[in-house]
Amino acid sequence: MSDRVLFISWGENVAGREERAVEVFNESVGFYGRCKEQGRIEDFDVVMLAPNADVDGYVAIKGTADQLNALTEDPEYLRLLTEATTIVHKVRATQGFTGAAIAQRMEIFMEVAAKTPQMA
Repeated sequence: MSDRVLFISWGENVAGREERAVEVFNESVGFYGRCKEQGRIEDFDVVMLAPNADVDGYVAIKGTADQLNALTEDPEYLRLLTEATTIVHKVRATQGFTGAAIAQRMEIFMEVAAKTPQMA
């Protein structure tokens, strides 16, 4: 069961590269779909956000730590992410926690918070 997430977000398109942006978007969704079919990831969600000044959309890829670590070392993932940086601004990719891992992360936070002087 997945307890990790790979969060990939992006901002606005680079002017003049919109057609390639659509192609890379479709290639990426196809790649993540194949990864899911092959059991390399558990699932993924693609979200397109309403117009704003920062993030245009994101992909949340769910899996175990081992699955996501392997994915981020895959040459096709690295190629797609690198290509995205040439056609959209503010590409970000970071791993996070979900599911059962949230409770573990909160335990660590509460332990640290208990040792931290509190301000009134």
